[in-house]
Amino acid sequence: MSDDYARRSYGEIGVGFGRKPGIVVVDFMLAFTDPAYPLGGAPLVLRAFENTRRLLEVARRYDVPVATCNTAYMNEREMPYWKITAVRETFRHDHPSAAIDPRIYDPSYDLAVCKKGPSIFFQTGVADYFAKERVDTVIVTGCNTSGCIRASAIDSFSHRYRTIVPEDCVGDIEEQPHRDNLRDIGRRYVDVSDLQTVLAQIEEWRKGNG
Repeated sequence: MSDDYARRSYGEIGVGFGRKPGIVVVDFMLAFTDPAYPLGGAPLVLRAFENTRRLLEVARRYDVPVATCNTAYMNEREMPYWKITAVRETFRHDHPSAAIDPRIYDPSYDLAVCKKGPSIFFQTGVADYFAKERVDTVIVTGCNTSGCIRASAIDSFSHRYRTIVPEDCVGDIEEQPHRDNLRDIGRRYVDVSDLQTVLAQIEEWRKGNG
């Protein structure tokens, strides 16, 4: 199939890996990782969860900054106008599904924020944390690709970070929106990569700074 985007130069220039990486972990909360809840247990999300766990084991060992988040509200009055019933009913501070999955969260290492919109960067202080840590390359992980991952990747781009999205460390409810959104942001804003490539990049960065 022809690609008119490519003919018009979309995606011609790679982003690349910069001087120091940081990782954002978007919404790996029990609402998405536990099949007991209405939004939980999507296979692509669980695949991303396990791959991100592997990435974070290396990142923490090498002192790479990590910021993680959940999305939760006091009540519906505080919420934006979500069109998803399950979000309105369960993304509450007092609901058990709103907690970050403890299997992926190290409270002694990770910066944890509670976001109120789709992007982990929106009014959270994550960008300030990364500025102090001198991060110039953001690796985006989490869920869902077509929603909060896309929003976080675009905000990362807007903050002038080199932005890397490993395909197998992000997930969605259905594969087609997952693929479509990665293709779209990959044409414009980010390098779409994979876990093994990102791990190799972190190893190289560590060697150069060890």
